[in-house]
Amino acid sequence: MITFLCALVTLVLGYLIYGALVEKFFGPTDKPTPAIIHNDGVDYIPLPTWKVFMIQLLNIAGLGPIFGALGGAIWGPSVYLWIVFGTIFAGGVHDYLSGMISLREDGRSISEVVGKYMGSTMLFIMRVFSVVLLVLVGTVFMTGPADLLAKLTGIAVGFVLPCVLLYYFLATLLPIDTIIARFYPLFGACLIIMALGIMAGMFLGVGGHTMPEMQLANLHPKGDAMPIWPLMFITVACGAISGFHSTQSPIMSRCLKDERMGRPIFYGAMVAEGIIALIWAAAGITFYDGTHGLATAMAEGGAGSVVYDICVGLMGGHGSLTGYAGATLAMLGAIACPITSGDTAFRSARITLADWFGVNQRNWTKRLIFAVPLLTIGGILSQMNFDIIWRYFSWTNQTLAMIVLWTGATYLYRTKENSKAWLIPAIPATFMSAVSMTYIIQAREGLELGTNISYPGGIIFAVLCVAIFIKNVLMSEQHL
Repeated sequence: MITFLCALVTLVLGYLIYGALVEKFFGPTDKPTPAIIHNDGVDYIPLPTWKVFMIQLLNIAGLGPIFGALGGAIWGPSVYLWIVFGTIFAGGVHDYLSGMISLREDGRSISEVVGKYMGSTMLFIMRVFSVVLLVLVGTVFMTGPADLLAKLTGIAVGFVLPCVLLYYFLATLLPIDTIIARFYPLFGACLIIMALGIMAGMFLGVGGHTMPEMQLANLHPKGDAMPIWPLMFITVACGAISGFHSTQSPIMSRCLKDERMGRPIFYGAMVAEGIIALIWAAAGITFYDGTHGLATAMAEGGAGSVVYDICVGLMGGHGSLTGYAGATLAMLGAIACPITSGDTAFRSARITLADWFGVNQRNWTKRLIFAVPLLTIGGILSQMNFDIIWRYFSWTNQTLAMIVLWTGATYLYRTKENSKAWLIPAIPATFMSAVSMTYIIQAREGLELGTNISYPGGIIFAVLCVAIFIKNVLMSEQHL
């Protein structure tokens, strides 16, 4: 419990101290925001700051901080370190810069932002990469909550999935304040109850479980066959850093009324997600009394069953009516996370395509042009094996995070002359470059090569990325 509390406090201090440093280097101003300048009643709509924060948190807090954190916890409490320091030095920086740079660029989608600062080739790659990732996100965040809802209600997944798909279609098509801004506060309440309830259950020792203390050892049941590096860093996904977030932040950059609210909205929401991931990682190890029990439960029943069992077990659902009510609210919070990310994933895909082809989205018939094929593809992919889609999503997700961090470093170098601000994103960008390449060389869905090749391969790729950045950016005379 002591190391969990230390990790929790560190996340809060990271927001207060390092988040303030990142904000200072970026330098928010009092200039009118895109929400004020381009208010169109659909995507550009000024919203209250508290509502923007709630939407941003629910946009980014999908299955990653729950399913991903549970998967990462199979390696043991060492996952705490990645969640905490990844959130503070990588995820928070990534989310803040992607949101604020988009805001400075009139709320453009992340592919357009990357293209401006990284060149026309990267623009095309990012447009394709972003849409593919967003469809994958929408798919995994469609099947995941459908499984959880089926578990909670007893209704077959085949009946639940079309209902989720219909909701996603409406959230993708309608103005942002029609469904998303209206219902997210309710979803947010479920999310908060879920996190606090699970954490309280662990602190109180419900069910006789004891929270383990953090250690660096690889406690994965398969041992050295499943090395912490890089597998855990990809598996946790959204709980520490997520490229998917950069596709969501521009949605809120179109609704923010004040640049100075960027830190609580973008960096703050990432820290909140880190806290959620920390709670679920601890809950997985605690409830199943170690990594072996957690791994067995994940293999036999899947992540959805694990979430259900933890909610019922730690919220006292087996003992009383109030316990069942608390467990149900916790489950609804776990369901709200992916649903409120999946709907905006498809919405962001629509916006990305609209920016790509220059199609104004004021008219609902023009929104249909993109919404219908996107949701159709998502519905088809939802019939595939969830684990396969998740693995591809995880790697694509972290690779996008790497690209966005390098973009952030380029932006800060070119806009902040005589400043070392570019180092803030460049350091985690280098780290994520090594993680992404090492993983794809080593993983089943990649080249399936051994660590004697994947480890040096990842390092070489990271060094190459640094060299390209130095040559094309630091040695360039171009400033904006």
